[in-house]
Amino acid sequence: MVRRVLFGVVAIGAAVLAGPATGLAQQPQPDPQPGSGVTVQLNDDTAYDLGLVNKYVHGESNVALAQCPGEGLKAPKSTTFSSPVLTVGKYDHGPLIGVPANVSAEVELKKGTAPGSYPLTVNCNGKSYTATFSVPARQVSAVPSGGARAGDGSMAS
Repeated sequence: MVRRVLFGVVAIGAAVLAGPATGLAQQPQPDPQPGSGVTVQLNDDTAYDLGLVNKYVHGESNVALAQCPGEGLKAPKSTTFSSPVLTVGKYDHGPLIGVPANVSAEVELKKGTAPGSYPLTVNCNGKSYTATFSVPARQVSAVPSGGARAGDGSMAS
C-alpha cells in the first residue's frame, strides 16, 4: 500500500513538473477485447520505473488493475480479478489517481509458480476480460562464501 501511494505521489509530481507538453510516459494498454472499453493489466509503469506493465516483480508489491465501466468514476463492487497463479485481495474500486484504471487489487504469486506467461482475468459487469503477464525467474541474491571481505573502516583517514 505504501509503495502504491508513493508511486502515485511521484507520478503526480512528475506530471506537474513535466507540464502539459510531455505528461507521463504511460503507454495505453490494448483493449483485451477490442471495442469493449475495458482494460486489464498487472502493475503499472511509474515516472521513474518503466517496464513494469504485465510483469510480476519479485519482492515488491504487485497490483492488478482494470478499467471497467461502472458507476461514475468507480468500478462496480462486483468487479473481481482471478488468475491460476495469483492470490488476490484488498480491492479498491476506484477512482485511482495517475493510473488508467478504476479498480485495483493487491496480488501475490502462489508458491511454486514457475517462470512463464499466465492469464489475469477481470470479471466486469458479468463479462470476463483477460490479459497475459509474465513471471521472471527469481534472481539469486546470496553472497558467495569465501569471498573477499573489506575492512571495518577503522583505518580510513
